[in-house]
Amino acid sequence: MTHSIQVKDLTLSFGSVSVLKNMNIDVAEGEFIVLLGPSGCGKSTLLNCLAGLLDITDGEIWIKGKNVTWAEPSERGIGMVFQSYALYPQMTVRGNLSFGLKNARMPKEEIDKRIARAAEILQIGPLLDRKPAALSGGQRQRVAIGRALVRDVDVFLFDEPLSNLDAKLRSELRVEIKRLHSRLNNTMVYVTHDQIEALTLADRIAVMRGGIIQQLAAPQEIYNRPSNLFVAGFIGSPSMNFLHGATVEGGRAFQFGATRIDLAGYEGGAILERPKAILGLRPEHLVIQDHAELGLTIPAVVEIDEPMGADSLVWLEAEGGLKMSVRVPVERRMSAGTQVHLKVDIAKASIFDTVSEQRV
Repeated sequence: MTHSIQVKDLTLSFGSVSVLKNMNIDVAEGEFIVLLGPSGCGKSTLLNCLAGLLDITDGEIWIKGKNVTWAEPSERGIGMVFQSYALYPQMTVRGNLSFGLKNARMPKEEIDKRIARAAEILQIGPLLDRKPAALSGGQRQRVAIGRALVRDVDVFLFDEPLSNLDAKLRSELRVEIKRLHSRLNNTMVYVTHDQIEALTLADRIAVMRGGIIQQLAAPQEIYNRPSNLFVAGFIGSPSMNFLHGATVEGGRAFQFGATRIDLAGYEGGAILERPKAILGLRPEHLVIQDHAELGLTIPAVVEIDEPMGADSLVWLEAEGGLKMSVRVPVERRMSAGTQVHLKVDIAKASIFDTVSEQRV
């Protein structure tokens, strides 16, 4: 496999504060990697290190087989798109797209050719003679992407490019970025706190917390088999349901209060008996029914039925006051106060060790 980007033992500290800790990432040629995590986790900081906007404390950064650890941003062969559009207000769209190329003393014919290509790909041809003030937010972001595109680089870095847009525009531009990657097949590293963007765009997601990568895997792997409690809780909306209990009977069952759940068929395989463990269940991996099944169901009471359009979220209260959510078909309406039983799909569940918080 040819690597487009390699991050080797990267560490970044500001004084005594360690921001990025011993990071190692290999990004394949043409891969779309998303750095995902809450505010302050270090994702934008890592992107700025790749771009050469921050000097690292230790480690190495390689791009296209070249050690660029101490190279200037202009020498790294990258194009960067920021959260703020950073367009020159006094210049037209054409002027914004050509500015960097003119400074590099590129021939006018080549500049015109690159602008025409970017305008076609991003569908901004009719906007070339407008100034940024006459553009919508989505159009400005397209121009910002175009400015990176005309540089004809191998690696694109996106720093939360859609966060300033409304929900509809975010959805539309997300599709445009997906199309752009499919058409160009360039390597892209994309920073976001939005898990929908991550799950829909990425070939692989790096979930970050406290300057450490918690899990680096394909979207479905992260969603279905989160490596630890943090990843499980961060990915998914609404969040995974967590039941605090114990694995009993030599690991053959999970005990939650007075409820026993059979663990036969758990995808993780054999489970050790643990006095404390956490069972994680996605809302779509539970089924509401009116009768109990020994070892397969959890008794609960309906609190709220929340229609979401394509489906509904039913919020319930289980033993010990535990709040749980279940996805149901939108045509099935549930009344508050109804006593029900939640059937568990144990093959799709996750079990975590309470002390280490790692997936069992």
